[in-house]
Amino acid sequence: MQRGSNGWTGALLGMSLAVTVIGPSEAKAAITRSEHCDRLSHQLDEAIQTKAEAAEVAEATTLQKTAIRFCAERKQAQGIRTLANALELLGVTPDDDAQ
Repeated sequence: MQRGSNGWTGALLGMSLAVTVIGPSEAKAAITRSEHCDRLSHQLDEAIQTKAEAAEVAEATTLQKTAIRFCAERKQAQGIRTLANALELLGVTPDDDAQ
């Protein structure tokens, strides 16, 4: 009986050491695709406000509307790509914190 509990104790000690080594500060929380859609859309809103060239802004706004529709229809991957394309059209690098 003593032998079995020593095995569990060793296993628990090993897991706690592994968690301590990794540490919570190093672990980056993943965001959902929906959250990524929201973040990129917000970034695009900010980029549109700072751009003066009407043609690029109009095209980026059209792409944003399409992307928002994709995200709402549970096609987040397409929405994220479309938002990234709109940002690149305006010369802005999309934030890829989610990946």
